Amino acid sequence: MNGAAILDVEVRPERIERKVKEGFCERRTADLKEALGWIEESKRKRIALSVGLVGNAAQIHPRLVAMGVVPDIVTDQTPAHDIWSYVPAGELSAMDELRRNNPADYKRRAYESIVKHVEAILEMQRRGAICFDYGNNLRQQAEIGGLRVRDEKGSFLYPGFMPAYIRPLFCEGKGPTRWAALSGDAKDIMTLDKAVLEAFPDDRHLHAWVRQAQHKIPFTGLPARICWLGYGERAEFGKRINRLVARGDVNAPVVIGRDHLDTGSVASPNRETEGMKDGSDAIADWPLLNFALNAINGASWVSFHDGGGVGIGYALHAGMVIVADGTKEREKRLERVLTTDPGIGVARHADAGYEIAARAAKQKGVKIPE
Repeated sequence: MNGAAILDVEVRPERIERKVKEGFCERRTADLKEALGWIEESKRKRIALSVGLVGNAAQIHPRLVAMGVVPDIVTDQTPAHDIWSYVPAGELSAMDELRRNNPADYKRRAYESIVKHVEAILEMQRRGAICFDYGNNLRQQAEIGGLRVRDEKGSFLYPGFMPAYIRPLFCEGKGPTRWAALSGDAKDIMTLDKAVLEAFPDDRHLHAWVRQAQHKIPFTGLPARICWLGYGERAEFGKRINRLVARGDVNAPVVIGRDHLDTGSVASPNRETEGMKDGSDAIADWPLLNFALNAINGASWVSFHDGGGVGIGYALHAGMVIVADGTKEREKRLERVLTTDPGIGVARHADAGYEIAARAAKQKGVKIPE
C-alpha cells in the first residue's frame, strides 16, 4: 500500500496462505532465491509487491546478510514478547514438540535464535538499512539472551517506530481512531468512509488510506475502519457519526474506540513511551489519568490492562470505547470523551517538554495546568 516491494518471512505456511486468500499477500514461496527474484523484478518494473517467504527469520536474516542483501527498510512483527510464541531455528514440527515436552530447552533455543535474528538486523543497519522495532520486544528479548542492544547512554541501537516516526503525531493528539458497525452491514462503513472524507477534505493521508483500504483491507469480523484523527477531529467526527445514526443513514449504533496504542493512554518504555524527552518513559500516571477521565466523561466502557504487544511487565494501557446511539444525550458524552481522550496525550507530551505539543495545546485550546 506504500508502493514498496516487501519480503515477509513467516515460519508457518498456513498463515501465509491465509493472508494470500485475504488479499494481504500476493505471492508465496519457500525458496529464498525465487522470492528475491520476484522482489528484484518488481523493483525494476516499479510495481508494489508483497511476497510471503516460508522460513524462520533467525535463519533467513543471517542468510540475507551473507548474500549481501541490504533492504531499504527492516522491521519485525514476530511475537517475541511471548517467548513461547517465538519459534526457534529448526524443523517446525520438532520445535512444536519440543515446546510441549521440554520447555526449558525450547526457551534456551528461542533466545539463541532471537540473538541471531537481531544480530542480522544490526548488521543490515550497519550496511545502510533503516531499521526499527515494531514494538514486539524483540530487542529486549535479545538483551535477555545476552546480546548488546543498547549504546553507552542506555538507548537501543536501533529505535522503536514510536520515537522514530510517530511521536510528533502523538504530540498533536493524533492517533488511531476506530469505529465498527454494529449492524454488521459493510454498507454502513462505506457511508462512514464518505462522511470522514467529507469532514476532513484537506487530509491527503486520510484520503489515500481510506481509498486503498476500501479495496485492499478485508473485513474479518464486524465491518470496521481505523483512521488516524487528531485532537478536535475525533470529537467532530464522533458527533457526525451520531447524527448519521439518528437519521437512519446507518442501520444501527456505531462503536467508536481506538487502538490501545495512542497519544495519552500508555506507559511503555520499550514502545509508545520509549526515550521520552524528560526521561518519563515508565511513568504510569498518564494512562491512569486517561482511564479516569474517560470513565467520568461518559465512555461506554473503559479498561486498564498490562502487556499490550511488548509483554506483561513492560506496559500499562488504558482502553476506551463509546457507542454512538443517535441520541442527543450521547452526543454530549461523545464530545467530552473524544476531546479528553486525545487531550491528555497533548498534555502528556507538553509536560515532557515537546515544543510541538506545547504549540498544539496553545493553538487548539487544550488547558494544561502550569
